[in-house]
Amino acid sequence: MQKTAVVLFNLGGPDSLEAIEPFLFNLFRDPDIFNLPFGQQLFAKIISSRRAPKVAEEYKLIGGKSPIGEWTEKQRSMLESSLRKDNPSIDVFTAMRYWKPLTEETVGKIERGNYDNIILLPLYPHYSIATTGSSYNEFKRFYKGDISKLILINDYYLNDQYIAAINQRIDETILKFPEDVKSEIQIVFSAHGTPVSFVKKGDPYSGQIKDTVLTVMKARKYSHQYCLCFQSKVGPMKWLEPSTAKMIEDLSKQNKKHLLVVPISFVSDHVETLFELDIEYRHVADKFGIKNYIVMKGLNDSSLFIEALADIVKGEMSKVKGEK
Repeated sequence: MQKTAVVLFNLGGPDSLEAIEPFLFNLFRDPDIFNLPFGQQLFAKIISSRRAPKVAEEYKLIGGKSPIGEWTEKQRSMLESSLRKDNPSIDVFTAMRYWKPLTEETVGKIERGNYDNIILLPLYPHYSIATTGSSYNEFKRFYKGDISKLILINDYYLNDQYIAAINQRIDETILKFPEDVKSEIQIVFSAHGTPVSFVKKGDPYSGQIKDTVLTVMKARKYSHQYCLCFQSKVGPMKWLEPSTAKMIEDLSKQNKKHLLVVPISFVSDHVETLFELDIEYRHVADKFGIKNYIVMKGLNDSSLFIEALADIVKGEMSKVKGEK
């Protein structure tokens, strides 16, 4: 039986307040996001130093660290257990782009393991150069083995089990609303934004997000009114619109007072769901008179989501077997 490694790509997050500045440094020196002609290291050092105190205040409000590492480890463990039912020669690893376990460390483990196939599976269902592209480029920087062993999963934003996992979470969240307003719920899909310049260069992310939203709503027979907006803007560049904050304001003006917020481009809770959506934008909702503002829990330990990942891996393995 062939020996297979599955590598879960994720961005990572600071596991302590002290880790925030080095985490930000790693982020801002990423050439796939901030591609400067010169001085990138200096730029990353200055901006991470300036931003760290503000970001630390955000993390203090969600427990002093990011839970993304713990959720990713849970997903890794669940996926490995699922895959080993059919093939005990599978090992699942995590490669974080900006914090531990860093990609370089994971690559070293894989090279020492002498695997026949290496399946690179992003925990980003939608492809963007800023996420999957950056993680893949980082992996190739350190990997010195046979490139033909690498199998990259570009995206899976329309996978049936992934869509079902989102709808399961939406259904769970609807139960938290008062019975008499459930029919009036507005579903607000909030995705991580990207600069508009990415779209102009052909980045497919924004189109894939829209397709996921449409597929989710079609699967639930358009049970409620819905909209899509974007969060997490950084810097002065023009980003995807409308912003989540502006959407909340506009919905209030349309007398939409019961909002179910779905973090659509994230597969686990972290600072952008727990702080940005659930704390920062809750203040916006309160300001504009939203009566019920409830943020959906991330997919986190969703068994349906893990089934989606397992099916994707098995599909790739069957292709490999068919070729040999």
